[in-house]
Amino acid sequence: MPTRPMGAMSQDWEPVVLHKSKPKSTTLRDTKSINQALRAGAHVETIKKHDGGTNKKAPGTAVYARKLDEAQEPAAIERVGTEVRQMIQKARIEKKMSQAELAKRINERPQVVQEYENGKAVPNQGVLAKMERVLGVKLRGKIHK
Repeated sequence: MPTRPMGAMSQDWEPVVLHKSKPKSTTLRDTKSINQALRAGAHVETIKKHDGGTNKKAPGTAVYARKLDEAQEPAAIERVGTEVRQMIQKARIEKKMSQAELAKRINERPQVVQEYENGKAVPNQGVLAKMERVLGVKLRGKIHK
């Protein structure tokens, strides 16, 4: 090993290689990068993804799911029966409540009560139980007149 005089500085002339990382996908989509590639004569392809970046469902997916289930289950969805609809409405009117007041008492949206009274709602045992408690009427099971 050679000796160096005191105070002499030494330099290391070993080459250092720096590797560039691949450009990120966001920089590839950048308009500046695209314009630069077009000016350079490079092939640029843009593809519009259907509903890309949104939180939307693809149209028709529910239709396919329904078609798969129809083979195993009946197509009609059970709705609130006429008897139950009339009992809810009659009991609510007897208690002098509006649909909004009943909804507030059972901790549901007014739209839910409206759907039950119009027969558009799919029966939910929890909601019916809350209505029974507030209105004092039996709405589930066999109804005896």
